[in-house]
Amino acid sequence: MQTTDAFVGLECVDCGEQFDAATTTHRCPECDGILDPVYDYDAVDLDRETLRARPFDSMWRYEELLPFTRDVAVSMDEGATPLVECPTLADEIGVERVLIKDEGRNPTGTFKDRGQSPAVTAAVQHDATDVALASAGNAGQAASAYAGRAGLDSHVFLPARSGFTNKAMVNVHGGDMTVVGGRIGDAGDAYDDAMGEHDDWYSVKTFVTPYRHEGKKTMYCEIAEQLDFEAPDHVVYPTGGGVGLVGMHKAAGEFQDLGLVEDAPAFHAAQAEGCAPIVQAFEDGTNHHEPWEVPDTICGGIEIPDPGASPLVLDAIRESGGRAVATSDDEILDAAVTVAQEEGLEMAPTCAAAASGTWALAEQDAFDADDTVVIVNTGTGNKEADVLRSHLMGKGI
Repeated sequence: MQTTDAFVGLECVDCGEQFDAATTTHRCPECDGILDPVYDYDAVDLDRETLRARPFDSMWRYEELLPFTRDVAVSMDEGATPLVECPTLADEIGVERVLIKDEGRNPTGTFKDRGQSPAVTAAVQHDATDVALASAGNAGQAASAYAGRAGLDSHVFLPARSGFTNKAMVNVHGGDMTVVGGRIGDAGDAYDDAMGEHDDWYSVKTFVTPYRHEGKKTMYCEIAEQLDFEAPDHVVYPTGGGVGLVGMHKAAGEFQDLGLVEDAPAFHAAQAEGCAPIVQAFEDGTNHHEPWEVPDTICGGIEIPDPGASPLVLDAIRESGGRAVATSDDEILDAAVTVAQEEGLEMAPTCAAAASGTWALAEQDAFDADDTVVIVNTGTGNKEADVLRSHLMGKGI
């Protein structure tokens, strides 16, 4: 494998065993725990001046903190998304600054590209010919796109409720798509069955591959740098499986340890009331969620009733001093419309949970008047514009 100098391998978050990334590809061989890329930070030569001198052109500008070198990465210049000032929202929420990290500008329209770039790179490095995953929609579209770029075949299992754009683009990118009746759990079951029949398929499913959360940590790297290496006070993230939240929390610690920033933000998880297992576990003070029995939200991207990495998500929230909040579908859709009408930015319904969650946090007095709050918009509103338009029509607009 062609890896960066500081990358030393994979460590199980459960049993603590370390493994060679050249031979261990997915979950822990000892206990089936999640594997996390680890580094020799003494070997990381990265400072503010070095980063300022580089073009702000891709998430791979942080290759020293990633497993693979930029020259072998399967990349479409994902990342380097804008951090947009939103003064009207700041006034309404009662803080000094609100900024939206607009991940809708990525190649396939969502932050999933950040995860699939290193995941598919790992597949290439391990000589895979086929990649596979179950997805609520966006990750499947991204996987098929990056697989196509790498010359790999992709196999994507989607629930029937996935949006038309996701399904259409999986086909357009040449993916082998299986649409499963039901919800994400049903798609996951079909994927598991298929993986049992195809031992040559390489999984790029969240927290099965060790690399998707590692790619998504670059969202925080960019946020800190775009704020001139000042950590924001708060980051609010729309949370289903919580991959991005786990990754950003890791990056915040890395940036502190490397002396790139002095402080770290509070990370907040925003969910929909119809499927809020992380919020429930946070409020109950437990370290693991209970599966949500009857998920019911229009926000399909965060309708994850049984998030497998909930202990990592809850750790990220609590260790950073953050909170977990849930809002109704109406509040989420209203927030997407408000952001579009007042700031011009287009948020998909799922992503707007972060915006409505920010209002809910403000009502809980989670913010001070001089705070800087970053809302992560994980995908473009064009993905599900029909849902937002229908919401307006339902209000007679």
